[in-house]
Amino acid sequence: MKLIVGLGNPGAKYAGHRHNIGFMAVDEIHRRHSGFQPWRARFQGQVSEGRLGSEKVLLLKPSTYMNESGRSVGEAMRFFKLEPEDIVVLYDELDLPPAKFRMKKGGGHGGHNGLRSISAHIGPDYRRLRLGIGHPGDKKLVSNYVLGDFAKRDSDWLDPLLSNIADFADLLAEGKDSQFANKLTLALEPEKAQRKDTAAKSGSETPKSSKPKGQSHIRQARQKKPVDLPKSGPMADMLKKLLGGK
Repeated sequence: MKLIVGLGNPGAKYAGHRHNIGFMAVDEIHRRHSGFQPWRARFQGQVSEGRLGSEKVLLLKPSTYMNESGRSVGEAMRFFKLEPEDIVVLYDELDLPPAKFRMKKGGGHGGHNGLRSISAHIGPDYRRLRLGIGHPGDKKLVSNYVLGDFAKRDSDWLDPLLSNIADFADLLAEGKDSQFANKLTLALEPEKAQRKDTAAKSGSETPKSSKPKGQSHIRQARQKKPVDLPKSGPMADMLKKLLGGK
C-alpha cells in the first residue's frame, strides 16, 4: 500500500484557495483513474482506495484543517504499517513560481504548517511534491494570498499541471520520482522536449570529424614520406649492403 496525501482545508469555502492545490491534485488523480472507490470518511479525512500502475494506493485528504494534517496522515500510516518513503505529500509552495514543481524526499517544513504537523507525527523522511503557487511579494500579504482563490487566468497553467500529475501518478505510486519529474517537466514545457529531440537528431546526423584520430609513433613514422636516399656513390653502396639491396 502507498499513501498519496493532498493537503488543504476542508469545506466548500476553501475549495478554490491556493492553499488547497494539494486537494485539487488528489481530486484530479481520483477523477482520472476509474478504479478508485468513492470518497469516504476515515483516518480523520476523506479516503479512496484504488490502484496506480502496479501499486495499491490510498488517496487521503485530511479533514483536520491544514495545521493538524499530521494527525490524519499518522493514523493512516500506523494502520497500514507504512514507512515514510511509502508516503508522498502534495502541497502548495510559495517559493516556486506558478506552474513549477519540485520533487523532494525529507527535509524541513519551510514554514508550511501542514508539513510541520506531518513531520511532528511521522518524522521528516516522507516524499514531497511541491506545487508552485508563486509569492505575493510581501510577507504581510502571504496569508490573504494563500487563503485566496486562484484567479480565472490561473487555469491556463493550473489545469495542465493537475491533469499531467494525474497522468503520471502511477510513477509516484511506484516510487519512481525522477521519472515522474522528468515526464511532468517535458509535458508542461514541450519546448524542452523539442530541444532534446532536435539535439538528438542533429547529433546522429553530424558528420564525422575530418581530424585524424591519435596514432602511435610507429604508425605516424610509417606514414611519413620516404627519405630521398642516394642512388650512387659510396653511401649508396653501403646502404645497399646493409639493406640487402642489389
